Amino acid sequence: MGLVVVHMGISMDGFIAGPDGEIDWHVVDGELHQHMNDELRGAAAFFEGRVVYELMEGYWPTADDDPGATAVERDFAAVWRATPKVVFSRTLQRVGPNAELVRDVVPEEVRARVARLDGPVVVGGAVLAAAFAEHDLVDEYRLYVHPVLIGRGRPMFPPTDRRTSLRLLGTRAFGNGVVLLRYGRA
Repeated sequence: MGLVVVHMGISMDGFIAGPDGEIDWHVVDGELHQHMNDELRGAAAFFEGRVVYELMEGYWPTADDDPGATAVERDFAAVWRATPKVVFSRTLQRVGPNAELVRDVVPEEVRARVARLDGPVVVGGAVLAAAFAEHDLVDEYRLYVHPVLIGRGRPMFPPTDRRTSLRLLGTRAFGNGVVLLRYGRA
């Protein structure tokens, strides 16, 4: 049975993107990128919202063709292509190879799909993560806290009346100042 994991980069002040969607403040070096490759290589599937999917699909399918791509970037391009993707969007009309389009987050359907998978399902995108949290579908949060305050932008967690208790599963500090916080269900 699969495990639903929200995997997200976040600023120290709680934002996942700047006011115009910018993520150029992310501090990703070779060590962190290799860690992410190793983590994501084991994913049974990527569940993504439209914004994250379009961002990733716009570059990673052919990133290893770029002569300037590093070995770790070429490695992730292969991970991206090989991992099945489920894209949750009401506006997209089609998705690329190895991807399926789903219109709505229907908790029973998500649970059934995850139960059929062997390995973690990695959720990307703040809107999709919030919908999964609202339906109590998240088993684990892996938050990569970047050493920057961006002041304003898209918050990781939207306001809600729901309280969710979590337990710390682990931490890891990277040489570039990023800290991974892993939390699971209490």
